[in-house]
Amino acid sequence: MQENNLYNITHTTTVVETLKELLTVSNYSSLFVLVDENTKQHCLPIIQTSLPPAVIIIKTKSGESNKNIESATYIWKQLTEREADRHSLLINLGGGLLSDLGGFSASCFMRGIDFVTIPTTLLSQVDASVGGKQAVNLLGLKNQIGVFRSAHHVLIDPVFLKTLPSEQILSGFAEMLKHGLIQDETHFRQLQEIGISDHQLISDEVFGNLIQQSVAIKKQIVRADPYEKGIRKALNFGHTFGHAFESFFNSSGKNITHGHAVALGMICESFLSNKKTNFPLHDLLSLVAFFTTHYPLRKIHRQDYDTLIEWMTHDKKNKSKQINISILEKIGKVKINQIVNNGDIIEALDFYMQLYQ
Repeated sequence: MQENNLYNITHTTTVVETLKELLTVSNYSSLFVLVDENTKQHCLPIIQTSLPPAVIIIKTKSGESNKNIESATYIWKQLTEREADRHSLLINLGGGLLSDLGGFSASCFMRGIDFVTIPTTLLSQVDASVGGKQAVNLLGLKNQIGVFRSAHHVLIDPVFLKTLPSEQILSGFAEMLKHGLIQDETHFRQLQEIGISDHQLISDEVFGNLIQQSVAIKKQIVRADPYEKGIRKALNFGHTFGHAFESFFNSSGKNITHGHAVALGMICESFLSNKKTNFPLHDLLSLVAFFTTHYPLRKIHRQDYDTLIEWMTHDKKNKSKQINISILEKIGKVKINQIVNNGDIIEALDFYMQLYQ
């Protein structure tokens, strides 16, 4: 078991024993576990023996459309009706949606109760569960209502990844690639070399080490800037365009995973990196080739540009209605607080469109 005091993140391959030990040394008045229909079936049985008989299971629905205030209200009602108090503990067992939804609900209930997150997807292990940001969506806008509050503990065990389809592995892999691109070229090259075409890699010790490296990169950035006033904005590389793609495709019924959308966003923002910081052309072309191999392009049309720009104007990094992005100077080095105008965005979308023409 490997432990780090920053946000109490523990990497383990024996999550049952680790959780049992954590609960044994705690003194909570009651214990709740938040699941969805998928984690109730596939993940809850893995940790069941570590839970006391009096545990109460709260089940919510999966899917990004359920990451909202209504779902949080349902959780608050369940906690209230089951007589939770300020000394209760909520365990969030699931991916990024449950990590955010459960963390947000626990942070607001009775002005905050402890919560433990056990991320069960690669995306939540390397991104959503790390960094102390909890939020829900509003009016189709991602993470519009939220708080900064850290989990009492995060337990990361690759065992849960064996329950995932390949598209979910790829979604988390995109965030790992981003961590390498903004902070650590060696990490990026290692990821680029192994790819993720072989689903068996997720159980390999080497891949487990790469997860730890990716988490370490994010922890280092978050520790330097916990409230996203400066360098933490680097973590948003690919996300201004990525969130717009995600909202656009999901709202039109053409569902796309978060990581897939971010990968497409990194293509566009790498183009702007080349335009604004002279990010090397050969690196841009190499990244495009790599991303399009693993993350198939989703088609957009010129008449969609205004809608995509409108989504971007709601990004939380913006100031005074100016769209603010993070771009690459080179692989492993990022530049934050870069203002882009509609002309820049249209150029990037034109570049994206010509890739599949």
